[in-house]
Amino acid sequence: MFYSSERDKLRQVYVDVWQKAKNNQPLEAIEEMIARVIDMHPEYHAMLDNQHRLGNEYLPEMGETNPFLHMGMHLGLQEQVSLDRPAGIQTIYQQLGEQLKSITKTEHAMMDCLAESLWIAQKNQLEPDEQQYLQCLKSLIKD
Repeated sequence: MFYSSERDKLRQVYVDVWQKAKNNQPLEAIEEMIARVIDMHPEYHAMLDNQHRLGNEYLPEMGETNPFLHMGMHLGLQEQVSLDRPAGIQTIYQQLGEQLKSITKTEHAMMDCLAESLWIAQKNQLEPDEQQYLQCLKSLIKD
């Protein structure tokens, strides 16, 4: 579990990358990925500009979405796709992207499967089940 200072440092990375991107400053490769994810979510721009909510707790039971967790899931999914790990995820990503015609919609749909897979693994204190995860992803594609 992250301590609040570690969590806040990680959150500050998003703020710093967003500021650099807005100011057209050079970005490293990982920063470019983060900036693209932030750009996909204009609803988070004001929060990243104001920085006053960096320490916020986001409680799902109160209907809140943690924007940092959400953006981090985008990054994790993108890494999975780039590595094709689990094997076959690149093909699913391409097929679903062609179907949905939107990178954001594609990633959001796939992130639901990722979140479910992680939740089940955590609940059962096991490694995520890649086959179950892939089955969930495959079920998103319409014939």
